[in-house]
Parts: sequence; structure tokens; C-alpha cells
Amino acid sequence: MPRAGTIRGMNKQVLVAGGGIGGLAAALGAARAGWDVRLYERAAQFSEVGAGVQLGPNAVRRLQAWGLQRPLQAVAAFPDQLQVRSALRGHTLATLALGAAAVQRYGAAYATIHRADLHGLLLEALQDYPAVQLNPGCAIEHHAEEGGFIQVRTSAGKAVEGDALVGADGLWSRTRQQLLGDGLPRFSGHLAYRALVPQAALPPALRSTQVTAWLGPRLHAVHYPVRRGELLNLVVIVHGTAPQDLEGWDHAANAAGLDHALAGTCTALQDMVRSVAAAGCGWRLWPLNIRPPVAHAGQMAQGLVALLGDAAHPMPPYLAQGAGMAIEDAAQLQRALAMHDLEVPLRLRRYALNRWERAARVQARSLRNGRIFHATGPVRWGRDVAMRLLGPRLLDVPWLYRGDGSSASAL
Repeated sequence: MPRAGTIRGMNKQVLVAGGGIGGLAAALGAARAGWDVRLYERAAQFSEVGAGVQLGPNAVRRLQAWGLQRPLQAVAAFPDQLQVRSALRGHTLATLALGAAAVQRYGAAYATIHRADLHGLLLEALQDYPAVQLNPGCAIEHHAEEGGFIQVRTSAGKAVEGDALVGADGLWSRTRQQLLGDGLPRFSGHLAYRALVPQAALPPALRSTQVTAWLGPRLHAVHYPVRRGELLNLVVIVHGTAPQDLEGWDHAANAAGLDHALAGTCTALQDMVRSVAAAGCGWRLWPLNIRPPVAHAGQMAQGLVALLGDAAHPMPPYLAQGAGMAIEDAAQLQRALAMHDLEVPLRLRRYALNRWERAARVQARSLRNGRIFHATGPVRWGRDVAMRLLGPRLLDVPWLYRGDGSSASAL
């Protein structure tokens, strides 16, 4: 007999905590697997703030498989190349062809997209599934397994029952804290300044159709087009001290602090950064928080509860795979939930077994890239020499872009 607060149909029902990109992707994957979905989001509206997101071919292929190629093309940009430059002298260290070359190599494009546009694309896709119920302004506060079902209590005081719970509630996941009890994320020592500028407001020389990364001592910067190329997304990551409130800290940045951090860098990079204020735009500032790479499958699923996206494996932005890994997770979750001959705990276990090693590898590579990008002294000199000599061989990531986490062999 269904319990109070439960509306159960013929299908199994998954409860999803979190309405960000990971949560919406999880809901879409579960719906495509034939499950009823009830998604809970703490914010009063399903919307996404932030700036740009890079989607490698591994993630774009998953969106294509979900029938989202046309919506993606309508809102994204598709850079023609990746260029790496020295933040100190401004010269080019290496380039990698993207655009048609990425499609030829990996069967899908390399895309850059505004986070809100990706969020809206997924939200719109969910409208095609009547068995998906969205609950804004209502978070999952507590969960417990009882009698072969998952029981949750929401911030609205309701008790809801389901067959499985997916915690896609981000870096500060309450679902994770209750499931694993492994403490809070730690500050990485890096601060991220982010800005969005209309390309029409920039001097022609600063407009761009490519991804550009600037590597310097104890800092790096990245910029690329989003929203069909109409906006330029800029991110500058520098070393800094931890704020007292790691979870809630997100404020309008003091541009003077960024100018100080960039002292000694080349004129071209400083011109790009100063163009933000000249265009009448501002910077936002976030601390970057991390966790160690996933150590085993039990950190991604236990019993009737699974973790997805940043709740499972927060990704530093140094491999541009945070959103991509959440989308891959959701695709693998879809495959696992569709295994109707297995009990639900075994389906979630299969999901975790097929995801944890790949996620851990991407986390570890991202952390390593952060050290390489910000290298000083002989390590920086060696990095620059290697970039000039090996170029595309260092920038391309075939094991990542060809795989999608469908099995351990994708590693």
C-alpha cells in the first residue's frame, strides 16, 4: 500500500535530489529508461546561473543520443580550435584543431555553451515525459531505506516514497553527507574570476571563435564563445586564500584584486581582462573546492541510493569535464535502470561499477592539469617546451573523448 505523500503508478519511481544540470540529466535518463521521476530542487525556480560550459565530444554524443542535437545547435557555439598561449609573453605554445576535425576524429563536435542554455535544453526535453514531476522550492532533507523502498523527507515537511534515490545535489550534497558521511569538500587554494561579455561590445581584435587558454605562474585564464558566439565567456583562476564561508561565498569580485594577480602578464591577456569593465560588464568570484578522486564503486551507489555528477565526483575545471561527466553519469544510469531483470540495488551497483573508475581518472587528470597549468620554475619551462614540440599530441585526449563510460573498457 502506498504511503502518505506517495503517488505511484505502474512503473518504478526514482526520486532525484537537485535541479541543476546533473539533476535534470539524471531525470531525463531515468525517464528514458521507463521510470517515473520526481525531482526536487531547493531553488524556487528551475534556472541556472553561472557562465560557460565546455562539452567535449563524449558529452555531445550523449546529447545526440537523447535527440538533442538540434536544440544544442540552436544555442551553442562550436569553436574551430583550441589555442594555448603563454600568459607571460603572449606567444602561442600549441594548437589543436576542433570544429570539423573533432567531428571527424570522434563522431561529434566540441561545443561551448552558456550554462543556463544547457540547463534550459535539458529542462525542455523533460517536458516530453508526462511521468516526470518537477518540484521547485522543495529539497530532499533526509532519506532512509525501509521495506525495500526509499523514504525521503522534504523541506516542505512531506514524506515521499520511491524505489530509488539519485543524489545529484551538487558539491555540497546532503544526500552524500548522509550516505557516506565523508566530510565536506576542501578549498583547493584557487579562486575563479568569471565574466560574460557580448562580443559586439569588444574591439574586433578581441572577439573570438576559438577556445584560448593562457598558462602562467600560479594562474591561468580561458576564454571561448557561447550562445551561438554572441557572448564571450572569460575565466581567470588564481591562487588565493580561503573565504570563511566556502559554501555560500559567491560575490561580485573586486577587479583590483584580479589586476594585482595578473601583474607581470602580457599586454594581450591584460587587454582581454580589462575589456570586461570597458564593455560595462563585471566579474563574479568563486572559491574552487575539491574532493579526492572516487576510490571505489561504493562511493557512487549503496543500496537504493546513487550519487551523480558533482555530488559523486566534483571536477576541478582544468579538464573542462564537470558537465560532461554528469551527462555521462546520467546516460549510464539510464542503461542501468533499464535492466528490468535485476533488483534495483543491483542496477545501481552496475551503474557505479561502470562509472567510478572513469570518473576517478578524470578527477585525477583534472587535478594534475591544475598543477601543470600553474607551474613555476623549471616545471613551467619544461611544460612550455613540451607544448611547442608535441602540440596536438598533448592537447588531444582520445581516451576521454572516445569513451562515454558505457563500460569499464571505455577507459
